[in-house]
Amino acid sequence: MRKGDILEAKIIRTDFPNKGIASIDEHTVIIKGGLAGQTVRFRVKKKKGNRMEGQLLEVLEESKDEIRPACIHFGRCGGCSYQNLPYEKQLALKKDQVEELIRKSGLDFEVEAIYGSPVTEGYRNKMEFTFGDEVKDGPLALGMHKKGSFYDIVSLKDCRISDRDFNVILQEVLKYFDEIGSGFYHRLRHEGFLRHLVLRRSAKTGALLINLVTTSQDELDKDEFVKRLLALKEEEKIDGRIAGILHTINDSLADVVKSDETRILYGQDYIEEYLYNLRFKITPFSFFQTNTLGAEVLYDRVREYVGDTKDKLVYDLYTGTGTIAQMLAPVAGEVIGVEIVEEAVEAARENARDNGLTNCRFIAGDVLKVVDELTEKPDILVLDPPRDGIHPKALKKIIGFGVQEMVYVSCKPTSLMRDLLVLREAGYRVKRASLVDMFPGTSHVECCCLLSKNYSNED
Repeated sequence: MRKGDILEAKIIRTDFPNKGIASIDEHTVIIKGGLAGQTVRFRVKKKKGNRMEGQLLEVLEESKDEIRPACIHFGRCGGCSYQNLPYEKQLALKKDQVEELIRKSGLDFEVEAIYGSPVTEGYRNKMEFTFGDEVKDGPLALGMHKKGSFYDIVSLKDCRISDRDFNVILQEVLKYFDEIGSGFYHRLRHEGFLRHLVLRRSAKTGALLINLVTTSQDELDKDEFVKRLLALKEEEKIDGRIAGILHTINDSLADVVKSDETRILYGQDYIEEYLYNLRFKITPFSFFQTNTLGAEVLYDRVREYVGDTKDKLVYDLYTGTGTIAQMLAPVAGEVIGVEIVEEAVEAARENARDNGLTNCRFIAGDVLKVVDELTEKPDILVLDPPRDGIHPKALKKIIGFGVQEMVYVSCKPTSLMRDLLVLREAGYRVKRASLVDMFPGTSHVECCCLLSKNYSNED
């Protein structure tokens, strides 16, 4: 068996994240996208010792658990992995995967349960779509990256995880720019105009925020662009209310959504969302959980794990727009949130004022540096870091607070396992753990852990 060979195998299990595992002649084969029970044809991409990586070419025989996916783009678009499984099977698979990661990491704790999302379709309140082409030199496309491709874009007509209004707006924006002949930004040549379309919608109010991201290499006819979008509501093609239409200029070489300048073309540059009757102002670049109803399920777990906070000092590190901090503030003595994104901190401060919370304080800065300025020992820590987890130096400083208990929220189980091993060396053990499926149809899952210092699983 050599690189480039085309082989067949039966997938025996699916590991996180969405890695099909097969065995051929005592060789372990990892096939991304393979589902347990499938017989597949694959091309050998890498081979080292008795391990191989394979590129999935064709499913020859489906798993007995498979169903027909609702999304017409499934299999081509890289956004979803498990839409071909019934939802209960998705939940069971994700729980099994995390438990396998726990076992492989050498950690010793149980996952109490996995909680499903209240809605499994149309749950995303934010989508970042990319302009490009489906094939080289093909017509303008707008959608998600093709599965396994950095350059090719799948034009979406009916994405099932994003809000329905997003599909309508996407189609109108694509039609408009195709009609006037605008081109997309070529990442290799650093030439072109259209980069991204970022859409947000409040699940509670229906307010929509539309942000077109381009380079400065061409001009936008803002009046016509706004007119085309507002007509969608006038013609009752969308249900939501357009609160704002923005134009962000981004001349960065990196393929990320960032702002050199953001102009308001219509309305305002924010929408409002509500969690637990608290109001949150969401600006174009604010972090906010992408599944609003699922976030309430997750934060239920956080509140349960944090427990009684009356008269206690809580540090909410990596606070984002301060959702967890403000959720805990009514039942805590004081909550201090730390976040590196200054725009998010400003939004958190404004939200706290609007919600009448006087015992919340937010600090803008890197957790690694800010923890040195926090001289008062907290009673409990809440950690909700980015996907890659906590910087090792920051984690060492966090351990230095010496708190008895902390709650760690993670959207990437592998990063969580790495950090839990470090925390175990410092005397912390996982007292309780549960999962919340914030991302139905995908391979992602949110983890929530309560850690206690010098806790024994036998206690």
